[in-house]
This record gives sequence, structure tokens and C-alpha cells, in this order.
Amino acid sequence: MSTGPAHAAIQAVWRIESPRLIAGLTRLVRDVGVAEDLAQDALVAALEQWPESGVPDNPGAWLMATAKHRGIDLLRRNARLERKQAELARELQESEEPDLDAGLGEGVEDDLLRLVFMTCHPVLSREARVALTLRLLGGLTTSEIARAFLVPEATIAQRIVRAKRTLSETHVPFEAPTPHERGARLESVLEVVYLVFNEGYSATAGDHWVRPSLCQEALRLGRILAELVPGEPEVQGLVSLMELQASRLRARVGAAGAPVLLLDQDRARWDHVLIARGLAALERARALGGPLGPYALQAAIAACHARARTAEETDWVRIAALYDALGQVAPSPVVELNRAVAVSMAFGPAAGLEIVDALAGAPALANYHLLPSVRGELLARLGRDAEARVEFERAASLTRNERERALLLARRESRAR
Repeated sequence: MSTGPAHAAIQAVWRIESPRLIAGLTRLVRDVGVAEDLAQDALVAALEQWPESGVPDNPGAWLMATAKHRGIDLLRRNARLERKQAELARELQESEEPDLDAGLGEGVEDDLLRLVFMTCHPVLSREARVALTLRLLGGLTTSEIARAFLVPEATIAQRIVRAKRTLSETHVPFEAPTPHERGARLESVLEVVYLVFNEGYSATAGDHWVRPSLCQEALRLGRILAELVPGEPEVQGLVSLMELQASRLRARVGAAGAPVLLLDQDRARWDHVLIARGLAALERARALGGPLGPYALQAAIAACHARARTAEETDWVRIAALYDALGQVAPSPVVELNRAVAVSMAFGPAAGLEIVDALAGAPALANYHLLPSVRGELLARLGRDAEARVEFERAASLTRNERERALLLARRESRAR
């Protein structure tokens, strides 16, 4: 096997196996930082050996066995080990010859669930949770994460190091939360996954309108989570929402990379496999019973768009009603702004503008470019072109995404007399 194909195969294996590998090692050594180091050592060994020997039949088990051997060596070299570490070394020694046909062994999915809840622990900042989750569960390199969020690589590296140190210093246990704790912890997990997806779906900065790779990573994490906790309606709701929104990715960008807004998209380019998956996940969320939560309600809104064969067939009255419900469950100025758009489509731009004008003083929207953008669109529909131009100009000055800025400036020019 040549070096090139072998390295490509190793990268593919690593992206798939690294979360389970790190989760299993964390259970054994009780330190996520040490577990990642051991996993990286195993990766280096694979890069050195597989180009010559070929990729093993069970690469995940090979990586685990190699990492466990490295773990034994590490524990033996450390003369200041406490008694518990010596016990862990003996446990590792006893299991150092795994059945390679058994993969990573029993309890892997439980380990993975524990790792999900650990990397998304509320003790970490939102930025740290995102970086650590993408590193340990997404298998992304530090440089890949930095490029995705347009921040220096050193910044991401520091966030990851500090996150692992915080988990160690605060003694966050490697365990799934109790049923009593799960609600708050699960909310943090879902927030992280959706933050990653949103950054891919509508990039906040840079030269690209969308970053499909981030959407794919978030979807992968969401699908894993749905398998681990299938009885949680909001997990199913988030997966549904991401599947339905991801179905539009190809249609969101024109030939030259320019943004294409929802009502202007060629719906023939929507991915109907993802739509079917999203609708099925929404049905699973509903079948679990109880009122729909914030993610499931947003998925229901996305489903209204997915079911409409043309923009004109969109059920805006139902969408407005769903935003009403969302505002009751998860009130926020952004939800209210989205409701204004739906109301304007269902009942006319004047009705929508009334809602938008009531949001003018909301501190959370003071520098939010979509507030003047929406107001500009509503003013344009009402024929108030001079005012619309001012709003589009302000929106363009607030966005950090170059593609979106160009779109807003074009909207400003389109209202010129």
C-alpha cells in the first residue's frame, strides 16, 4: 500500500474511531487529557506502520490495543504514581490482549455517552465546549477547528488545553448524569451541537456563506446522540431540524458562491433523502409524547418549508403559529424577529413591521445585522425605499460575512430611485 492511500485511509478511520477510542481510554485512565494523548500516540503508530503493513481488518481494535500498551508504559515510567494508578496499570495489563474481533469491547456506547456529557459539561465556557467536542468527538485537528471558526490556531489550542485542565481540576466524573441532572446537561450538549451546525449553515464571518463540513460534523454528532439516547424527544427534534436545514445546503449558494435566500432557491436542488430523514425524526419526537420542545418546534417550522413544492405553497399561517408556540417555550428577541417575518408573509408586511419596530430597543439585537435586514425587506415591500436603503446599509455594516455584506449592499442598490 502506498503512503498516500494509507494516510487517507488512516484519516478516515481516525474520524470514525477516535471518539470511541478516547471514550474507552477515558474510562480506563480517568483523565480525558491523558486519554487523548494515548489515542494520539496510537494514531502516530498507525501512521508509521500501516503504510507498510496495510490497514488491519479491525482498525479500531488495533488502535485501542496500541493505546492501552502505551498507557501501561506511561504508568510504569511514572515513579510518583499513587496506589490507584498502580491498580489501573494492573487492570490494563490484564486486558492488554483484547479480542480483535470484539472491537473496543462492551460498554463502548456507554463510554461514548459519558464522553459527550463530559465535553459539553456546563463548567466549561461555550467556546471551550465547542472546541473540545469537535476535537474529541468530531476528530477534527486544532487547525481544522481554527479554520472553521476563523480564529488563530493558538486560540483554539489554548481553549482545548484549558478545557481539559478545567475538567481535571474540577473533578468532573466520567459518567452519564443521573436522571435528575440529565435535563440541564442534555441542554448543554444540544446547544453545542446546534452551535456547530449553525456556524456551518450560516457562517458568521469570512468569505463563505456556508461551511458544509461543519454541518456534516454536527449532523454526525446529532445522529450518534440520537442512537445513544433514543427516548429524548429534543434529541430527535434537533436531528430533525439539522437534517431538514441541511437538505437546502446545495441550493443556498449560487454558481459564483453568492447567497441564495430561501424563497429564491431552486427546490429541485434540495436533498430529498435528508428531507425524508428529517421528517421521520420529527415523527419520532412527536411519538415520544408531550409538548414539542424548542428544537422540535423549529423542526416543525422547517418541515413546513420542506413540504412546500414551491415558495408560494408555503403555509405561512402555520409557521407563524409555530413561532408563537416557540416564543412561549423559548422566548427570545431572535425568535420574535423570526415570527415577524412569518407574520409578514401570512398577514402582510405592515403586521410584520409592527413587531420588528417593537424590537428596536432590545439590547440583544443592538448589533444584530438581521434586525435592520428584516426591517429593510419589510420597508421595501411597503414601497418605503429610502428608509429601506438606510436599513440595508446598516445591516451591511454589522455583518462580518463578506458574502452576506455583498448581498445586503445589492439589496440597498436595488431600492435606488
